[in-house]
Amino acid sequence: MLAVKTALHGGPSPAGLTVCALCCVLWLGFLLLAEVRIRRLGRSAAPPALAPRLAAAAAVCTVALAVCATALVV
Repeated sequence: MLAVKTALHGGPSPAGLTVCALCCVLWLGFLLLAEVRIRRLGRSAAPPALAPRLAAAAAVCTVALAVCATALVV
């Protein structure tokens, strides 16, 4: 919601809407990764190690969200 509010502040612009849409997609991707991790944790008594691929994807989503948020603010 904050990304949408920031993107529309001062009127909608194509760049602002693009960055806002990218933020939404990245956030949904991060939520999907979190859901996968939660399901894996729920399957066994001892939690399995976090897969490097999943950890890298979560880190990329987090950094990309930070970059998008910075682009919306600046």
